[in-house]
Amino acid sequence: MTARPITEIGAAVVGTGLIGVIHVEALRRLGVQVRGVVGSSHSRAVERAKALALPPAYESFEAMLADPRVDVVHITSPNHLHYPQAKAALVAGKHVICEKPLTMNSNESAELVRLAEASGLINAVNFNLRFYPICRHLHQFVREGGVGEVRLVSGHYLQDWLLLDTDWNWRLDPELGGNLRAVVDIGSHWMDLTSHVTEQQIVSVMADLKTFIPVRQQPTGPVETFGKAAGPTTVRTITTEDCATILLRFEGGAIGNLTISQISAGRRNELEFEIDGSNAAAAWNSEHPDELWIGHRGRPNEILPRDPSLLNAEGRATAGLPGGHNEGFADTFKALYRSVYRAVAGDAPGEPDYPTFADGHESMLVCEAVARSAGQGAWQPVDRT
Repeated sequence: MTARPITEIGAAVVGTGLIGVIHVEALRRLGVQVRGVVGSSHSRAVERAKALALPPAYESFEAMLADPRVDVVHITSPNHLHYPQAKAALVAGKHVICEKPLTMNSNESAELVRLAEASGLINAVNFNLRFYPICRHLHQFVREGGVGEVRLVSGHYLQDWLLLDTDWNWRLDPELGGNLRAVVDIGSHWMDLTSHVTEQQIVSVMADLKTFIPVRQQPTGPVETFGKAAGPTTVRTITTEDCATILLRFEGGAIGNLTISQISAGRRNELEFEIDGSNAAAAWNSEHPDELWIGHRGRPNEILPRDPSLLNAEGRATAGLPGGHNEGFADTFKALYRSVYRAVAGDAPGEPDYPTFADGHESMLVCEAVARSAGQGAWQPVDRT
């Protein structure tokens, strides 16, 4: 069967916040036809559609699903809407790309996996950090024995955008974001990325969660992610975690440790990990994404730059620019969607080379083990039964 040109595929984006805009811009760079957006309110969607020079915003989510020109639905709405919207999109015959977390719990994510498999539709979860070229290179490097036997996986994901009690975002509300906050919002990226790079699932966890700001000032109006609130506020009690420390055990025998924080002053958005193996070590930092540190015992350490002429096949396939031309966060969305839309077009390799709903379900299982461990103060297995 002849592959369909990507430029003939239509998409719609649900959600008009920061991440929704990044989805739109990445799709445009690929040549995908963005048919419109759906917002938390029609007026908000109209405003954002005008700002982005998009077609008129849809009146509702249902109106978007009814549009036969829409082949793929991108879901970037608050977490509690992911499950019902992804389910409705699949039932309507649309391919789906959903932000993480895929759902609010593993029962919902398991159902979406079953629905997606039965439908035969393309499904993906937006674990975009896998698509930094250096991370793709490292995935192949580790698989081919570059570090030897993986022994230790360590690192952190630190932000400061919720440092003050006047900082606010919908993720602080468990009704909208879930009972876990920092772990699900950013820790899930770290755990997915390191599991992917090492090709080892997390099998058990020991977690400690802490809420250092138990009372916050919630603005009466909307606040953009990473934005500053203005105007009158109301006092809100906070139950979700600001920070977490997690010990990890991987299926291949490696152990790990992870620190997560959304209140670390000066850390805007820093994901860092190091993989220590029997032959070498490798480390990467998301705020310096074009460099891979490789550590050795008997010879000088290396810094590998993101230069397609130096990367392996997997890294080269993801790199979009020559060496010395920095690639960043927004570029990972484009690289991820390139893989997904190849599958939608019927021009993809056999197995998905992007994170699917099954990966989103796996993330939910790990996060639920973290919550159980923190509640019981003991090691907890990741329950895949």
